[in-house]
Amino acid sequence: MTQPLRPPYPAPNGPPPPVPYGSPYGFVPPPPMPRPPVSAGWEPERVDQVTGTDFGLVHLRVAPITSGAAIGSLVAGIAAVLVSFAALCFGLTGAEEGWGGWVAGAFTLLSILACTGAVVTALVARRQIAREPRPGQVRFTGRGLTVGGIACGLSGAALAVLALGLGLVLQLT
Repeated sequence: MTQPLRPPYPAPNGPPPPVPYGSPYGFVPPPPMPRPPVSAGWEPERVDQVTGTDFGLVHLRVAPITSGAAIGSLVAGIAAVLVSFAALCFGLTGAEEGWGGWVAGAFTLLSILACTGAVVTALVARRQIAREPRPGQVRFTGRGLTVGGIACGLSGAALAVLALGLGLVLQLT
């Protein structure tokens, strides 16, 4: 008489649970999952019943997120300011040797390009933020970041132009 094959080790979770009488599939369904907290953004906005059934369609309230374009506009605006300071430093340093105006001009052009990128990206982000989302879509925030991006970009370009003018005046005198 042969014995049934058994593994040489015990089952990792212990013996299987007993099957209740009348279970149609031979297993006990798992307990329901706990409801996630409201702070996790899972608050249902509304529940619509599907006609003719016992089911419903849940529309979730999605938490707003910061627009990536708004963050990009602020980063480009800060870059324009930093590049304008480089134009000022190189314009003043190289004014006596005669190369300050050239380098300040190159950095001024770079600052103006960063300013253009900051302003265009900020305008794109403002349209994205102003758009009214449909149910289930993400609502974007970040209007203050767009204002900061435009302000930093324009001030960076203005500082770069002033630094170029100062570098050229010092170079010519």
